[in-house]
Amino acid sequence: MRAMIPEALAAPDAPAATWQRELQQGFRSPEALAAYLGLDPCPAHTRNAFAFRVPRAYAARMRAGDTADPLLRQVWPAPEEAKTVPGFGADPVGDLASRRGQGILHKYNGRALLTVTGACAVHCRYCFRRHFPYAEETPGRTGWRATVAMLRADPGISEVILSGGDPLSLPDDRLSAMAADLATLPALRRLRIHTRQPVVLPARVDDALLAWLAAFPKPVAMVLHVNHAQEIDAALTRACTRLRNAGVQLLNQAVLLQGVNDSTQAQYDLSVALFDAGVVPYYLHLLDRVQGAAHFSVAEDRALTIIDELRQQLPGYLVPRLAREDAGEPSKTVIA
Repeated sequence: MRAMIPEALAAPDAPAATWQRELQQGFRSPEALAAYLGLDPCPAHTRNAFAFRVPRAYAARMRAGDTADPLLRQVWPAPEEAKTVPGFGADPVGDLASRRGQGILHKYNGRALLTVTGACAVHCRYCFRRHFPYAEETPGRTGWRATVAMLRADPGISEVILSGGDPLSLPDDRLSAMAADLATLPALRRLRIHTRQPVVLPARVDDALLAWLAAFPKPVAMVLHVNHAQEIDAALTRACTRLRNAGVQLLNQAVLLQGVNDSTQAQYDLSVALFDAGVVPYYLHLLDRVQGAAHFSVAEDRALTIIDELRQQLPGYLVPRLAREDAGEPSKTVIA
């Protein structure tokens, strides 16, 4: 979710796979993406330290010439990012207070989240970890053994969550080795992976990824991050089918974003498209109040209205839980 990471954390060990080549060929500047979409260049005054990155596979789903495109809006630098807004800070969900060393965040009972990399295939402008100190808070190769030892020493950890950044930014030999170590934890019952990579770069779901996922001896849940039905194309649907065939349970966590998906129709279309692709609509999050993203915020009463209207139009299993994350709380706060 940010570009400033140690090179070793994301460097592949083998010749570049198809997804890695596609990642390298993505857009690294607003000017390049603007030229591709037939838009005016991004004004220089909107630039900031949060780097720009968009895969071509994701940009191909954007509407050419449309500055209001919901996918473009998620990645396009805006002048509002420079505004200081009360109540919006650098650590909106209390990550730093939950650090347990060696890339471990321990907020919730029975679950440990590992920030295994700071790399992402796409840099979303509302990213709640856009200010996170990844360079100091990822285990890397040298710290991984200590990370596993710390998890092994806590018999209350029954679920490990791979996060970041995006854990699928790491090559599969690294991920497979990590998974093999985690599988030896005596208390482990589940592995969870939070990722946006299959959404923005469907080629990431290749044979190597599927092989170690299918071989993992415990249940695996993959929580995708799809915010808009326009993000779900044939390539993502095929990737989801392959993941399900490998025994992976697919869930979705969306973020409610002003100008992107803050309407009942957008949420209806998203839930239906997700289920058609084999993904369960799980959470709809209110925006984490991170500095630089206040312009994406949607009022809670508006969010409740959307959920109420969804309930009238969809079966209950297609209505996501509306939630927010409050720093220091023992669980997410489910609003509806």
